Amino acid sequence: MTTQEYMELGDKYFVHTYNRYKIVMDKAKGVYIYDADGKKYLDFASGIGVASLGYGNKKYTDAIKSQIDKIMHTSNLFYNEPAVLAAEKLVKASGLEKAFFTNSGAEAIEGALKMAKRYAYDRDGKSDHEIIAMGHSFHGRTMGALALTGNEHYQKPFGPMISGIKFAEYNDLDSVKALVNDKTCAIILEPVQGEGGIYPADKEFIEGIRKICDEKDILMICDEVQCGMGRTGEMFAFQNYNVKPDIIASAKALGCGVPVGAFVAGKKCCNSLVPGDHGTTYGGNPLVTSAVNAVFDIYEEENILENVKNVGAYLEEKLDELVNENKNIVLRRGKGLMQGLVLKTPVGDTINKAIEKGLLVISAAGNVLRLLPPLIITKENVDEMINILKECI
Repeated sequence: MTTQEYMELGDKYFVHTYNRYKIVMDKAKGVYIYDADGKKYLDFASGIGVASLGYGNKKYTDAIKSQIDKIMHTSNLFYNEPAVLAAEKLVKASGLEKAFFTNSGAEAIEGALKMAKRYAYDRDGKSDHEIIAMGHSFHGRTMGALALTGNEHYQKPFGPMISGIKFAEYNDLDSVKALVNDKTCAIILEPVQGEGGIYPADKEFIEGIRKICDEKDILMICDEVQCGMGRTGEMFAFQNYNVKPDIIASAKALGCGVPVGAFVAGKKCCNSLVPGDHGTTYGGNPLVTSAVNAVFDIYEEENILENVKNVGAYLEEKLDELVNENKNIVLRRGKGLMQGLVLKTPVGDTINKAIEKGLLVISAAGNVLRLLPPLIITKENVDEMINILKECI
């Protein structure tokens, strides 16, 4: 079949929830992806922050292949070795206490939401608790995660949303304080907002939220689905600040391509959920957790976080130079290898031009060009990207 025939077949049988680019992806190696016609693309999107190890890492693929030959699924009625080891690594990396594996980031948010409500229920026996979320946030497409997402555009066709969700302004601590009351059971935020436009949390804001939660016996939840797993130079973005949340949600780069997420909880609430409260058929199966184990091992062996810090600083430097040179760029925002350029010209035009020239980039809210490269990129890859981007903006 030709590329055009594959696209036509996809349009015939896919539910149309994506406006896909006219490319059929075929294979990938390192930080490059190749389409079915053999065209090569420098990947500065990494599958929306998933492929942090790039493509074709032998230790990673060998781990999955080996597990396929052993056992792929058992159900959570039993223990399995990869899941136990992956939970240990995830807990130690986060500094929290206990993990629950899911299939996606949205499911991780759902679990965190239920844990917070159960914690509050055990505390006072009431079922009318409220959660404070942030404007311009994005937490997922399931109904619970959607209710926490601070963008009416995503919510309006699917109302009514679950009750008890209030929205504060991101990086405005007073707006959070104004919403706290006796019913508040949790405050949720992304340490770096992704879909909302690449906004890192101010130090005073995130540390102020931790103080409020400590004073009021409220749980602090950090959505680390996109900004976690090394993207900011620390394993989790909250570790850039003087805070430790009560619950984090992780996914995307946690498995580097296999569908896996998790929520991880600290001492205060990790035993809140009891048998019968929550479950999953596929979550934490041996196949996906073998990938999680390989990811953590490779991060350590290949000094991934150190590379993010070094190359991330270089990327920021080069992007700042681009901002100063190009009148069509308003500013740069971001942290590490999670960067955004606010454009005066339509971001869609820039993305299409970049694709034509062999560069994959994506957008975020507010006319932002979003850069989420694999965490293994080099300074040479940054230079290659900058040279292409100069021609496109």
